[in-house]
Amino acid sequence: MNQVEIYTDGACSGNPGPGGWGVVLLYKGHRKELSGGEQNTTNQRMELTAAIKGLSSLKYPCQVKLYSDSAYLVNAFQQRWFDRWERNNWLTAKKTPVENQDLWRELLRLSTIHNIEWVKVKGHADNKENNRCDQLAREAINRV
Repeated sequence: MNQVEIYTDGACSGNPGPGGWGVVLLYKGHRKELSGGEQNTTNQRMELTAAIKGLSSLKYPCQVKLYSDSAYLVNAFQQRWFDRWERNNWLTAKKTPVENQDLWRELLRLSTIHNIEWVKVKGHADNKENNRCDQLAREAINRV
């Protein structure tokens, strides 16, 4: 199975407000950068969207190492929060609907296609690719 590294980041100007996402894909010496944004969104939605866009861009099933500075995203998969959400009909422990269900469901679908290792990185630190994703996301905000 092909091995791919994906770095993702989301950003928002105001929360909610205009937002952007950035992705860097690395595969066998090749590099691809993706970015986009939405006029009215949240930081969490942009973090999840970045992961979706990165995974959706893969043309066939891959072994993926996905790096994100979003504890919200990484912890949900590492700690399998969605097992409880699905058991509880997509309700939280407080019996309120899980936020961003549409995006979580898409990420779960994509995770059945690819073998994904979710890796938490420190944001705004010394990770070159994460910093590049942050730059792509912030530039995308200016385009929406």
